[in-house]
Amino acid sequence: MAFIKLSILLKIDSQLFDRMKLLIKKERRKFLEDFGREVIVQKPEKHLIKDTSKDFHTQFGVIKKEFFSEGDGAKFAVGNQEYNLLSPSFIDLYLEISRLAQIIPLKDIGPIITLTGLNKDSIVLDAGSGSGGLSLFLAAICKKVVTYDIKEQNVDLVRKNIKYLGLNNIESNLGDIYKIDPDGKFDLFTLDVPEPWKAVETADKALKVGGFLVCYSPCIPPLSEFIEAIKKKENFTVLKTIEILERDWEFEGRKIRPKSQQIGHSGFLCFVRKI
Repeated sequence: MAFIKLSILLKIDSQLFDRMKLLIKKERRKFLEDFGREVIVQKPEKHLIKDTSKDFHTQFGVIKKEFFSEGDGAKFAVGNQEYNLLSPSFIDLYLEISRLAQIIPLKDIGPIITLTGLNKDSIVLDAGSGSGGLSLFLAAICKKVVTYDIKEQNVDLVRKNIKYLGLNNIESNLGDIYKIDPDGKFDLFTLDVPEPWKAVETADKALKVGGFLVCYSPCIPPLSEFIEAIKKKENFTVLKTIEILERDWEFEGRKIRPKSQQIGHSGFLCFVRKI
Protein backbone atom coordinates (compact mmCIF):
# COMPACT_ATOMS: atom_id res chain seq x y z
CA MET A 1 0.00 0.00 0.00
CA ALA A 2 1.41 3.38 -1.00
CA PHE A 3 2.30 5.80 1.79
CA ILE A 4 0.22 8.96 1.98
CA LYS A 5 2.05 12.15 1.07
CA LEU A 6 1.89 15.05 3.51
CA SER A 7 0.79 17.47 0.78
CA ILE A 8 -2.66 15.81 0.51
CA LEU A 9 -3.34 15.58 4.23
CA LEU A 10 -5.44 18.72 4.41
CA LYS A 11 -7.01 17.64 7.71
CA ILE A 12 -3.65 17.64 9.50
CA ASP A 13 -1.83 20.55 11.13
CA SER A 14 1.26 20.87 8.91
CA GLN A 15 3.11 22.84 11.59
CA LEU A 16 3.17 19.67 13.68
CA PHE A 17 5.39 18.02 11.08
CA ASP A 18 7.60 21.11 10.80
CA ARG A 19 8.53 20.75 14.46
CA MET A 20 9.80 17.19 13.97
CA LYS A 21 12.52 15.51 11.93
CA LEU A 22 13.31 11.99 10.83
CA LEU A 23 16.75 10.39 10.92
CA ILE A 24 17.33 7.49 8.52
CA LYS A 25 20.39 5.26 8.53
CA LYS A 26 20.69 2.86 5.60
CA GLU A 27 22.15 -0.60 5.84
CA ARG A 28 25.68 -0.69 4.44
CA ARG A 29 27.77 -3.72 3.54
CA LYS A 30 31.46 -4.10 2.85
CA PHE A 31 33.47 -6.98 1.41
CA LEU A 32 36.12 -8.10 3.89
CA GLU A 33 38.90 -10.20 2.43
CA ASP A 34 39.66 -11.79 5.80
CA PHE A 35 36.15 -13.27 5.86
CA GLY A 36 35.85 -13.73 2.10
CA ARG A 37 32.36 -12.26 2.06
CA GLU A 38 30.29 -9.14 2.57
CA VAL A 39 29.48 -8.13 6.14
CA ILE A 40 27.12 -5.49 7.53
CA VAL A 41 29.10 -2.46 8.67
CA GLN A 42 26.08 -0.22 9.27
CA LYS A 43 22.70 -1.50 10.43
CA PRO A 44 19.51 0.29 9.33
CA GLU A 45 17.82 2.59 11.83
CA LYS A 46 14.99 5.13 11.92
CA HIS A 47 14.51 7.77 14.61
CA LEU A 48 11.62 10.25 14.87
CA ILE A 49 13.03 13.40 16.49
CA LYS A 50 10.12 15.04 18.32
CA ASP A 51 12.18 17.82 19.93
CA THR A 52 14.62 19.42 17.51
CA SER A 53 15.67 22.04 20.07
CA LYS A 54 17.94 19.47 21.73
CA ASP A 55 20.95 17.41 20.67
CA PHE A 56 20.19 13.79 19.79
CA HIS A 57 22.36 11.12 21.39
CA THR A 58 23.19 7.88 19.56
CA GLN A 59 25.40 4.98 20.61
CA PHE A 60 27.98 6.27 18.14
CA GLY A 61 27.99 9.90 19.25
CA VAL A 62 25.95 13.09 19.39
CA ILE A 63 24.04 14.73 16.54
CA LYS A 64 23.97 18.44 17.27
CA LYS A 65 20.61 20.23 17.20
CA GLU A 66 21.94 22.63 14.54
CA PHE A 67 21.86 19.74 12.06
CA PHE A 68 18.07 19.57 12.26
CA SER A 69 17.77 22.96 10.55
CA GLU A 70 19.34 21.48 7.40
CA GLY A 71 17.16 20.61 4.41
CA ASP A 72 15.76 17.20 3.52
CA GLY A 73 18.45 14.77 2.37
CA ALA A 74 21.22 16.36 4.43
CA LYS A 75 23.83 13.89 5.69
CA PHE A 76 25.61 13.74 9.02
CA ALA A 77 28.40 11.35 10.04
CA VAL A 78 28.73 10.10 13.59
CA GLY A 79 31.85 8.00 13.89
CA ASN A 80 31.70 5.71 10.86
CA GLN A 81 27.88 5.87 10.70
CA GLU A 82 26.01 8.11 8.25
CA TYR A 83 22.53 9.51 8.89
CA ASN A 84 20.14 11.18 6.43
CA LEU A 85 17.73 13.91 7.53
CA LEU A 86 14.11 13.97 6.33
CA SER A 87 10.87 15.72 7.18
CA PRO A 88 8.42 13.14 8.59
CA SER A 89 5.21 12.26 6.79
CA PHE A 90 1.97 11.02 8.32
CA ILE A 91 3.03 7.37 8.34
CA ASP A 92 6.14 8.16 10.42
CA LEU A 93 4.03 9.76 13.16
CA TYR A 94 1.26 7.17 12.87
CA LEU A 95 3.67 4.32 13.66
CA GLU A 96 4.48 6.07 16.96
CA ILE A 97 0.92 6.46 18.31
CA SER A 98 0.24 5.39 21.91
CA ARG A 99 -1.40 1.99 22.31
CA LEU A 100 -3.40 0.04 24.84
CA ALA A 101 -5.40 -2.38 22.71
CA GLN A 102 -3.89 -4.16 19.70
CA ILE A 103 -4.48 -2.13 16.53
CA ILE A 104 -5.53 -3.34 13.08
CA PRO A 105 -2.32 -3.82 11.05
CA LEU A 106 -1.60 -1.81 7.92
CA LYS A 107 -2.01 -4.86 5.71
CA ASP A 108 -5.69 -5.00 6.71
CA ILE A 109 -6.31 -1.26 6.57
CA GLY A 110 -5.31 -1.18 2.90
CA PRO A 111 -8.22 -3.31 1.60
CA ILE A 112 -10.72 -1.37 3.72
CA ILE A 113 -9.67 1.81 1.91
CA THR A 114 -9.44 0.38 -1.60
CA LEU A 115 -12.43 -1.98 -1.66
CA THR A 116 -14.82 0.68 -0.31
CA GLY A 117 -13.42 3.51 -2.46
CA LEU A 118 -12.75 5.69 0.58
CA ASN A 119 -11.85 9.25 -0.44
CA LYS A 120 -11.74 12.90 0.65
CA ASP A 121 -15.54 13.19 0.58
CA SER A 122 -16.27 10.08 2.67
CA ILE A 123 -17.85 10.18 6.14
CA VAL A 124 -17.03 7.20 8.37
CA LEU A 125 -18.55 5.66 11.49
CA ASP A 126 -16.17 3.40 13.45
CA ALA A 127 -16.53 1.08 16.49
CA GLY A 128 -14.81 0.07 18.75
CA SER A 129 -12.02 2.55 18.74
CA GLY A 130 -9.43 0.66 20.77
CA SER A 131 -6.24 2.69 20.49
CA GLY A 132 -7.59 4.37 17.34
CA GLY A 133 -5.37 2.63 14.80
CA LEU A 134 -8.03 2.31 12.11
CA SER A 135 -10.04 5.48 12.74
CA LEU A 136 -6.91 7.67 12.86
CA PHE A 137 -5.61 6.33 9.57
CA LEU A 138 -8.99 6.73 7.86
CA ALA A 139 -9.25 10.31 9.17
CA ALA A 140 -6.06 11.18 7.29
CA ILE A 141 -7.87 10.34 4.04
CA CYS A 142 -11.56 11.08 4.38
CA LYS A 143 -13.77 14.05 5.23
CA LYS A 144 -14.82 13.00 8.74
CA VAL A 145 -14.62 10.06 11.17
CA VAL A 146 -16.86 9.46 14.19
CA THR A 147 -15.60 6.65 16.43
CA TYR A 148 -17.11 4.97 19.51
CA ASP A 149 -15.81 2.80 22.32
CA ILE A 150 -17.38 1.61 25.59
CA LYS A 151 -14.13 2.03 27.56
CA GLU A 152 -13.33 5.52 28.80
CA GLN A 153 -9.58 4.83 28.82
CA ASN A 154 -9.73 3.97 25.10
CA VAL A 155 -11.67 7.14 24.31
CA ASP A 156 -9.12 9.22 26.21
CA LEU A 157 -6.22 7.51 24.44
CA VAL A 158 -7.74 8.11 21.01
CA ARG A 159 -8.18 11.79 21.87
CA LYS A 160 -4.52 11.90 22.92
CA ASN A 161 -3.50 10.34 19.60
CA ILE A 162 -5.74 12.74 17.67
CA LYS A 163 -3.88 15.64 19.27
CA TYR A 164 -0.51 14.01 18.64
CA LEU A 165 -1.27 13.56 14.92
CA GLY A 166 -2.81 17.04 14.59
CA LEU A 167 -6.06 15.71 13.12
CA ASN A 168 -9.12 17.97 13.24
CA ASN A 169 -11.76 15.84 11.50
CA ILE A 170 -12.28 12.97 13.94
CA GLU A 171 -14.52 12.64 17.01
CA SER A 172 -13.81 10.09 19.76
CA ASN A 173 -16.97 9.25 21.72
CA LEU A 174 -17.86 7.13 24.73
CA GLY A 175 -20.86 4.98 23.82
CA ASP A 176 -22.32 1.58 22.99
CA ILE A 177 -22.47 1.08 19.23
CA TYR A 178 -25.25 -1.50 19.69
CA LYS A 179 -27.51 1.16 21.22
CA ILE A 180 -26.75 4.47 19.49
CA ASP A 181 -29.21 5.94 16.98
CA PRO A 182 -27.20 7.52 14.12
CA ASP A 183 -28.66 9.25 11.08
CA GLY A 184 -28.10 7.79 7.62
CA LYS A 185 -25.24 10.04 6.51
CA PHE A 186 -22.30 7.63 6.61
CA ASP A 187 -20.51 6.21 3.56
CA LEU A 188 -18.62 3.57 5.55
CA PHE A 189 -19.17 1.81 8.87
CA THR A 190 -16.23 -0.17 10.27
CA LEU A 191 -16.78 -2.70 13.06
CA ASP A 192 -14.17 -4.21 15.37
CA VAL A 193 -16.32 -5.37 18.30
CA PRO A 194 -16.86 -8.72 20.10
CA GLU A 195 -20.48 -9.20 18.95
CA PRO A 196 -20.73 -7.54 15.52
CA TRP A 197 -24.11 -9.09 14.71
CA LYS A 198 -25.66 -6.85 17.36
CA ALA A 199 -24.61 -3.78 15.35
CA VAL A 200 -26.46 -4.69 12.15
CA GLU A 201 -29.46 -2.51 13.05
CA THR A 202 -27.11 0.37 13.86
CA ALA A 203 -25.52 -0.10 10.44
CA ASP A 204 -28.94 0.04 8.76
CA LYS A 205 -29.65 3.40 10.41
CA ALA A 206 -26.15 4.81 9.88
CA LEU A 207 -25.37 4.00 6.26
CA LYS A 208 -26.49 5.73 3.10
CA VAL A 209 -27.92 3.52 0.39
CA GLY A 210 -24.82 2.30 -1.43
CA GLY A 211 -22.68 2.64 1.70
CA PHE A 212 -20.29 -0.05 2.93
CA LEU A 213 -20.12 -2.02 6.15
CA VAL A 214 -16.81 -3.71 7.00
CA CYS A 215 -16.54 -6.15 9.88
CA TYR A 216 -13.09 -7.03 11.22
CA SER A 217 -12.82 -10.12 13.41
CA PRO A 218 -9.83 -12.19 14.55
CA CYS A 219 -12.05 -15.28 14.87
CA ILE A 220 -14.53 -17.04 12.59
CA PRO A 221 -17.48 -17.72 14.99
CA PRO A 222 -18.38 -14.02 15.57
CA LEU A 223 -17.98 -13.35 11.86
CA SER A 224 -20.23 -16.27 11.00
CA GLU A 225 -22.99 -14.95 13.27
CA PHE A 226 -22.54 -11.49 11.74
CA ILE A 227 -22.95 -12.85 8.22
CA GLU A 228 -26.07 -14.79 9.19
CA ALA A 229 -27.57 -11.60 10.65
CA ILE A 230 -26.73 -9.68 7.47
CA LYS A 231 -28.39 -12.32 5.28
CA LYS A 232 -31.67 -11.70 7.08
CA LYS A 233 -31.63 -8.05 5.96
CA GLU A 234 -33.18 -7.52 2.52
CA ASN A 235 -31.33 -4.26 2.00
CA PHE A 236 -27.81 -5.64 2.64
CA THR A 237 -25.64 -7.91 0.54
CA VAL A 238 -22.40 -9.65 1.47
CA LEU A 239 -19.69 -8.84 -1.08
CA LYS A 240 -16.74 -10.90 0.10
CA THR A 241 -14.83 -12.18 3.13
CA ILE A 242 -11.04 -12.18 2.97
CA GLU A 243 -7.91 -12.78 4.99
CA ILE A 244 -4.68 -10.93 4.13
CA LEU A 245 -1.33 -12.69 4.61
CA GLU A 246 1.87 -10.70 4.09
CA ARG A 247 5.26 -12.22 3.25
CA ASP A 248 8.45 -10.17 2.93
CA TRP A 249 11.34 -11.17 0.67
CA GLU A 250 15.06 -10.67 1.25
CA PHE A 251 17.65 -9.92 -1.43
CA GLU A 252 21.33 -10.63 -0.76
CA GLY A 253 23.16 -10.89 -4.06
CA ARG A 254 21.83 -13.96 -5.81
CA LYS A 255 20.27 -15.29 -2.62
CA ILE A 256 16.66 -14.26 -3.06
CA ARG A 257 14.04 -15.88 -0.87
CA PRO A 258 11.06 -15.22 1.40
CA LYS A 259 11.98 -14.17 4.91
CA SER A 260 11.70 -16.93 7.48
CA GLN A 261 9.05 -15.06 9.45
CA GLN A 262 5.96 -13.53 7.91
CA ILE A 263 2.99 -11.53 9.11
CA GLY A 264 0.39 -14.26 9.20
CA HIS A 265 -3.18 -14.24 10.46
CA SER A 266 -4.39 -11.08 12.15
CA GLY A 267 -8.08 -11.02 11.31
CA PHE A 268 -10.84 -11.61 8.78
CA LEU A 269 -12.49 -8.81 6.81
CA CYS A 270 -16.11 -9.11 5.70
CA PHE A 271 -17.35 -6.50 3.19
CA VAL A 272 -21.07 -5.71 3.04
CA ARG A 273 -23.01 -3.12 1.05
CA LYS A 274 -26.34 -1.48 1.73
CA ILE A 275 -28.58 -1.73 -1.34
